Amino acid sequence: MAAKMFKVKLVKSPIGAKAEHVATVKGLGLKRMGQIRELVDTPSTRGMVNAVRHLVVAVA
Repeated sequence: MAAKMFKVKLVKSPIGAKAEHVATVKGLGLKRMGQIRELVDTPSTRGMVNAVRHLVVAVA
């Protein structure tokens, strides 16, 4: 059975954000503005996205 996936897009630059938020964005695999990553839907990735919800947006 395939794992559930969801897409996240970096819409705001992490420059000037807290170091923890910059590290979280990097941990999600987002490197540049407008980049979209497809991530496995686990509680840990959901928590990471929630921590930087002001920098990213879910893509349908």
